[in-house]
Amino acid sequence: MPKRIKKQQHWTNKITRFIAKLILVILMIAGISKFSSTQTNDNPTSKTLATQVQQVTQYHFIRTIAPIVKTTSAPYHLLSSITLAQACLESDFGQSSLASQYHNLFGVKAYGDVPKIKLDTKEFVNGKWITISGSFRVYENDTASIQGHARLLANGTTWNPKQYASVLQAKDYKTAANALYTSGYATDPTYAKKIIEMIETYHLDQYDAKTPPTTP
Repeated sequence: MPKRIKKQQHWTNKITRFIAKLILVILMIAGISKFSSTQTNDNPTSKTLATQVQQVTQYHFIRTIAPIVKTTSAPYHLLSSITLAQACLESDFGQSSLASQYHNLFGVKAYGDVPKIKLDTKEFVNGKWITISGSFRVYENDTASIQGHARLLANGTTWNPKQYASVLQAKDYKTAANALYTSGYATDPTYAKKIIEMIETYHLDQYDAKTPPTTP
């Protein structure tokens, strides 16, 4: 066999062995990475800790704003559970950028000459979700946001002062939640269901004023 052919075969064999080793190393690295990822994801302690931290954050938010909500809701005959549930849902327990940066806990839109910020938001229109740019109210603090929300439900909109009258008239949170949706507060067709689930999951109805029993 000519020397040139032998030399070519020699280099071909070396390249083949190198590629084989390289593939083996890649497979080993991929296997280790997958194993590490599986171990982390399947670690019940990590999951439990993350869940506990999330719950602590959520309940802290509720306990922080509950006294303000109760004080603000009473004069307008609003159910505190509804306001609390809306704040939790709309602001992701105070974690959304609209809430954390601009103190807008309820996704209240801005109209007229008021402090505002333009942000993208999702709306359910013609049977599907779309992203639009909207102007939202900016508040000085969370208390101002809660007070503004109460006034909105009590006074309605500039084009319909009675828009949320059915929410004010509701005697229980389920009726009020459905009234919010039918009154046009949100476009999400599952909005009432989400509000009710929020109230029942976090027992927010405990903050509603209890009607004293009628003396016969």
